[in-house]
Amino acid sequence: MTLDQKKTAMGIGAPVLRKEDERLLTGNGQYTADFTPPAACFAFILRSPYAHAVIKGIRSEVSLREPGIISVFTGADLLSHKIKGIPHNAEWKGAPDAEIRLPDGFEVFTPEHMPLATDRVRYVGEPVALVIGETEEVAQKAAELLEVDYEVLPSVIDAREGMQPSAPVIWPGCSKNISLMCEVGNPSDTEAAFEKATHIVKFESWVQRITGSPMEPRAAIGLYDRKEERYMLRSASGRGAVQTRERLAYMLGVPMENCHVVFGDMGGNFGTRNAFFPEAFLMPWAAKIIGRPVKWISSRSDCFSSDYQGRDLAVEAELALDASGKFLGLRGTNVSNLGAYVAYFWPLRKGLSLMQSIYDIPAVSFQGLAVFTNTPPTAVYRSAGRPEAIYVIERLIDLAADQCGFDRVELRRKNIIPATKLPFTTAVGVTYDSGDYNSAMELAIKRSNWEGYKERKATSLKNGMCRGRAVANYIEVTSGIPRERVELRAKSTGKIELAVGTMSSGQGHETSYAQVAGEWLGLPIESIDFIANDTDKISVGGGSHSGRSMRLVSIAIGEAIDDFLSKGKKIAAQILETDQDKVDYKAGHFIFKGSEKFVTISQLANACETLNSLPPDLQHELIGVGDITNRAGGYPYGSHVCEVEVDPETGMVRIVRWTGVDDVGLAVNPLILHGQAHGAIVQGVGQALLEQIYYSKEGFLLSGSFMDYAMPRALDFPFLDTVITETPATSHPYGIRPGGEGGTTPALGVVVNAIVDALSEFGVKHIEMPTTPEKVWRAIKSSRAKV
Repeated sequence: MTLDQKKTAMGIGAPVLRKEDERLLTGNGQYTADFTPPAACFAFILRSPYAHAVIKGIRSEVSLREPGIISVFTGADLLSHKIKGIPHNAEWKGAPDAEIRLPDGFEVFTPEHMPLATDRVRYVGEPVALVIGETEEVAQKAAELLEVDYEVLPSVIDAREGMQPSAPVIWPGCSKNISLMCEVGNPSDTEAAFEKATHIVKFESWVQRITGSPMEPRAAIGLYDRKEERYMLRSASGRGAVQTRERLAYMLGVPMENCHVVFGDMGGNFGTRNAFFPEAFLMPWAAKIIGRPVKWISSRSDCFSSDYQGRDLAVEAELALDASGKFLGLRGTNVSNLGAYVAYFWPLRKGLSLMQSIYDIPAVSFQGLAVFTNTPPTAVYRSAGRPEAIYVIERLIDLAADQCGFDRVELRRKNIIPATKLPFTTAVGVTYDSGDYNSAMELAIKRSNWEGYKERKATSLKNGMCRGRAVANYIEVTSGIPRERVELRAKSTGKIELAVGTMSSGQGHETSYAQVAGEWLGLPIESIDFIANDTDKISVGGGSHSGRSMRLVSIAIGEAIDDFLSKGKKIAAQILETDQDKVDYKAGHFIFKGSEKFVTISQLANACETLNSLPPDLQHELIGVGDITNRAGGYPYGSHVCEVEVDPETGMVRIVRWTGVDDVGLAVNPLILHGQAHGAIVQGVGQALLEQIYYSKEGFLLSGSFMDYAMPRALDFPFLDTVITETPATSHPYGIRPGGEGGTTPALGVVVNAIVDALSEFGVKHIEMPTTPEKVWRAIKSSRAKV
């Protein structure tokens, strides 16, 4: 498929309103909680109140005497049924990421993660028992009557403390609680670069743990068809129905065809719902045992204690510069807090791949450590690992400018990889494909009215406010599951059914995919019916993560259209009684060249069902298939400018201006992309200013509700000026780059830099995230006291 066809008014590049919005905004969305199968019973999960403890015994006699109680299951039941642990994605290396090495003799440690704790609990909120009753209230009451005998053990929450010799052992056999120890880059070259440096700037920080907080809490419904010997799961996950079915079948020890997974709408994800959750297994498994459907809906309290969480990275880094400000080397250590189990290594792996960002740094060396603690597992959270990396390098650059007397913008200009050097292979082995990084920064600076800042700052001062600004550049390397499949079916109605294995959680797939297929087929998007998230209809699919959806689906759509048109011409040739090479296609019509004769898509669909003279592979239905495997990375990039006002008396920070430039290669739907950019910015700012999951030293959750976990609101933001640019990606046949994470990636660095700039008159050099009013106020008071 090529891009030289005439665009339709609703095709690629058009800011089309989302088709799905009318359904979702009028209360007609179909979420898991909206379904209750006949004869369903209800589940409640008893969770551990301790961060680390041995389970000495569980007594359920009193619970089982409760009226309406059906059953109680524990980890012992899983063992007796020979249930396997959750098969997480624990890949620690692979293209297009950095070339990661293990120390000699080191073995990666990835323990089994059972859906219910079997011998001990390792974090507050870990599932201990599954209780099923006629109602949710009955199940919860019975769960509260379970008698669990815990032997409480010492716990550790901080990954840096977890590596100390005196730290409690989370997993026997795992030395110093280190699951993964690795390195990237060249240590000897980096050491040589630092030896000849004029300036060395150091930075140490912790990117705090947060949670995804999607609007829709987790939910799962399990059923079992005894006649078909088939399990069914209704739920939602960013990994998609196909990937979820594979995991469910693996844990149950049954063939995949014995499992049916259906997802409805999904009320948010942001990555933390990509991993497989225990409840997605427990409900179908229990449904078979008790002979009835089982429904479970998470409470918001459950979400805070048991959702997979995000970030939690400790960093020590150094930047070496020569006398003119040229970057010579970068080195450091990244310590990732895995929590109690390995859900992913991707945040550590992605971060290590991008520590130098878009800057030309000839020597880089970083060590990576992934460490177990007594906290919930961390997973991928919007732009996993990339915001942490960009935060570190952008803070280092501003610190270098301050300590060494350079202009912040000029220092960036001097070290940005020029467009003429692309493709560019970094010192850790990542190859950036194409782009113009400096132009993105210059556009962001110009668009932000950088020159008018002095006047705005003066106005803020008159109002008793401190004003600061910053610019931050970013790049991402995205990948994800490399295989994707699209099927295009001709329907007797004249419409095309587009079936695909991704999972929308707000990205607008129903609209944007139809724009691509509609333009290339010359059809209005209303003619494209979107089908997804049912394994009876979708055989292959990698879900939606790491910016893979449009990047891979567009390629698969192109191949599916080529296949669809080739088969369609064969069928049309028989109907028109001519040769295939005399049949052309245009806007839904297969045309006999040089005549007024044609066949419509509707007629082709009917012919497949009735024309016996067709070859066997064309009978019954006309279907075009695009089944692709693409391991090329995606490299979106951009530049954001932030201005803040800080009240020096209260420490309150207010975002007053924001300009963002994000290069997406090819903007399929600019309206959706701008919405993605706005949401991404808000999530990044939320972490920079407000959000943090807090635990006591004993591992008790202290931020278990929105009373304690602060979230950004619409009133906290000015108008967000976002610009979408299109520099075709040479790594993609249609030039597409991912576009859903850009605002989050630079947000941490640009917000903190802007706050520090605002407080420069007080001598403030750094404030750790979240930059709450209390932290800012204390930083001001502390700096004033030193003067």
